[in-house]
Amino acid sequence: MKKVGVALLGLGTVGGGTYQILTSMKEKIKQTEGVDIDVLYIIDRNKDRAKKFGLDPKMISEDFDAVLKDDRVSIIAEFFGGIEPARTYLLKALKAGKSIVTANKEMFSKHWHELELAAVEGNAGLYFEATSAGGVPIIRALTESMQGNEILSIQGIVNGTTNYILTKMADEGRDYLSVLKEAQDLGYAEADPTADVDGYDSMYKLSILSSLCFKKRVPIDVIYREGISSIEKIDIEYGSRFGYTLKLLAIGKMNNGKIEARVHPSFISNDNPLASVKGSFNAVLINGTNVGDVMLYGRGAGDLPTGSAIVSDIVFCAQQTKHKVMRFGRVNVEEDFEDDFECEYYVRMNVVDKPGVLAKIAATFGKYEVSINSVEQIAAKGAADIVFMIHKTQESAISKAIKEIKSLDIVNKVNSLIRVL
Repeated sequence: MKKVGVALLGLGTVGGGTYQILTSMKEKIKQTEGVDIDVLYIIDRNKDRAKKFGLDPKMISEDFDAVLKDDRVSIIAEFFGGIEPARTYLLKALKAGKSIVTANKEMFSKHWHELELAAVEGNAGLYFEATSAGGVPIIRALTESMQGNEILSIQGIVNGTTNYILTKMADEGRDYLSVLKEAQDLGYAEADPTADVDGYDSMYKLSILSSLCFKKRVPIDVIYREGISSIEKIDIEYGSRFGYTLKLLAIGKMNNGKIEARVHPSFISNDNPLASVKGSFNAVLINGTNVGDVMLYGRGAGDLPTGSAIVSDIVFCAQQTKHKVMRFGRVNVEEDFEDDFECEYYVRMNVVDKPGVLAKIAATFGKYEVSINSVEQIAAKGAADIVFMIHKTQESAISKAIKEIKSLDIVNKVNSLIRVL
């Protein structure tokens, strides 16, 4: 039976979950997968963490060079997070012929090409199932199960924190800040939630997923990004009246040979399968030319769900006789990517409550060929909230129209602009 030595870089939440799974399922993996996996090193500064998992503190060290020199170690799993020192360690490992497994979506999305070159140089493997949706096996589905298709689109709820917040706001009628604090108290959101609520986490994941879908590198700087921090509960309530649920979506599409990649809050029809994904769960909906729609659903974060994806990669890597490298051709931003996408829109604004207001706003929309589908107005003392549902139009057109509408003296504020799928 093949013996495989593994080093874990970090013993935090996911690293600890991975260690637990590798330990508890060691015999099962031997019997069913034919590999005997031993954790030989844990690189971590905090030796006290060893007590939590019943480890001999001597297993934990900061000596990464010892890992590189030990021929028994063939796989290194990284849980540091952030760019450095993870990037430097993994490049050294790959060049030394050690395969790596990582859940580090920021580092991976920004330095994927560099890691690939190092993997080729060292004849090592590069595995990243856990980067994009926690325990949901989306990477392997895209790389091993969709070869009979051209992928036309991918839409995903790939951040559990924002999905938890939006679910609570919808189901309990609560405001954003109160739910965010609850999410932080429960450990779903970080003390600094920027990466999640401003869409960065979803952007990193979409960069990875859309690159795999469309076989071209999709760098993060071509992805439109907008978070949920400006969402108000009244918008969720209005959306519900129109039969919509609000989600933060990562969206990738291939349109006439150009890639469209964006992350933003989206109203989706209540009968869309993604509308039923609640709490901290993730889901990804793929559309292929021959298979049609395929949806994967599961927990997107946490020690054991993400650890299960890491262990899957470790086992898969251990079984390979030759490692596969993703090869993408060079891209041209202007030729390969679409920056002016088309969508329907929900717009809410507060205006002066007097005759002729609606006509002036409608005329401004018309000036930019923005067509109104429906209007709902709720009057209050001296002012009114108006909600417009806009027919499908170009992002550039709605942006120009809204900019001019904001300058009208009859408009107090444009409160919300939310895309509708």
